[in-house]
Formats: sequence, C-alpha cells, structure tokens
Amino acid sequence: MPPPVIEVEIPKAVNVIVSEDTLAVDLSDGRTISVPLAWYPRLLHASADERKNWRLIGKGQGVHWQELDEDISVDGLLLGKASGESQASFKKWLSARKK
Repeated sequence: MPPPVIEVEIPKAVNVIVSEDTLAVDLSDGRTISVPLAWYPRLLHASADERKNWRLIGKGQGVHWQELDEDISVDGLLLGKASGESQASFKKWLSARKK
C-alpha cells in the first residue's frame, strides 16, 4: 500500500519590508521569513524608493518589483533559495542602470 499523500498548503505573502540588508516577508500563517538582501543582488543595488515599490503577484504567491524586473516566490523563500540569476545577466542589468 502506498504511503498516504500529505497535502501542504503554501502560505501567501501578505506584506514585504526591505531594509538595507534584509528582505522580510510576512506570511498568511503568521510567520515572517527574513533573508539577507545579498541573496537578491538587484534588491541590494536598488534605491530605498525602488525597494519600497513592490506588489504581490499570484494572489500572494510571490512579490514583484517592476522597476527592478525582480520576482521572488514564497516557495523559494521557504526553501532558502537565493536568486538564480547568472552573473552575466546581473552585470548586464547593473551596467544598464549606470547609464
């Protein structure tokens, strides 16, 4: 007999706070996930105003920063996954910002 299937409901993001060194996401189940901003170089190099300009996407499944072209999923935060962007892509993005 196969083992029982356990369904896990992933909580949704309900609020986001970005400081100079931390990304904190409040979840619908009452937890707050906090990770180093260094995990997300685009956020790390953004201005304070750009960091504040976020919106929830997918009914709270993730967070999007339009000006930075950055998306972070709750799943990724819960799994402890840092940005998967390549160094080449990030350097191209950063170079374009300095123009």
